[in-house]
Amino acid sequence: MNIILNNRPESFKADKLTVNELLKVKNFTFRMLVIKINGNLIKKTEYDTSTISDGDKVMVMHLVSGG
Repeated sequence: MNIILNNRPESFKADKLTVNELLKVKNFTFRMLVIKINGNLIKKTEYDTSTISDGDKVMVMHLVSGG
């Protein structure tokens, strides 16, 4: 499967990945993440059920807070 992840091409052996599988494979460990698949915001409660397929555009952004 080939996707665009954060504006860069990425290849995976799987045909599909859930958001949680992608986060684990790419070792994204930030606590506050914003995930979009093809421009659609994915809620944290949907990370196990939302799938990423060949050709999808995925954005994984981490939020930083502070004062």
